[in-house]
Amino acid sequence: MPPRNRKPTKKQKLSTKPEPRTNPEPRTNPEPSTKPEPSTKPKPITKPKPTTKPKPTKNWSIYPSLHNDVSNLLDEDNLFFSFYEKDDEYSCLDYYDTNIMGQFTCSNPACPAIWTSKQIAITIREYSDSRYNARVYYQSCKRCQTTSEPQLDHSYAERVAYRLKKWAGVQVERPPYSQQSNGPHRKDLCEGCKEGHCSNM
Repeated sequence: MPPRNRKPTKKQKLSTKPEPRTNPEPRTNPEPSTKPEPSTKPKPITKPKPTTKPKPTKNWSIYPSLHNDVSNLLDEDNLFFSFYEKDDEYSCLDYYDTNIMGQFTCSNPACPAIWTSKQIAITIREYSDSRYNARVYYQSCKRCQTTSEPQLDHSYAERVAYRLKKWAGVQVERPPYSQQSNGPHRKDLCEGCKEGHCSNM
């Protein structure tokens, strides 16, 4: 038979010593971080760049260089008018919308269009102290829709001088001028129509 387990005696109980405790390793404080602290300086404020507004497209011109041609026609009836170089539609004494003839070359360098027109809108104005001017309206190209300035012919001086003589009370015959055109008047291409100053409206 196997031996039974005996209970330990008192001496045996006293002789058993508890195992010594092992002291835990001392904790070491973590080394301070060597990363540089983030800069606290405020970032410079960048001013927004001013936005440049696109220049408005010019759709008319006045022609002081053609005043001599008008003046020569006025001399026939001993009339004298000076050209008023300020385009002022509010201080004029009277105005008249009519049409003249001329030729256009498209101002778009990539477009070769050239066309003539017998219906170029023009507004003739009379001012105090025997002054006048005439606003000639541009037309837009049928191909690329670019607004272009006309090259005027003799009809400009004839129309302007005729109207100034009428305002001065001179009996004059209407200058020979054909209102017929090769095609219908395109209001969407006429700057005079858009401004409400075209006799073909």
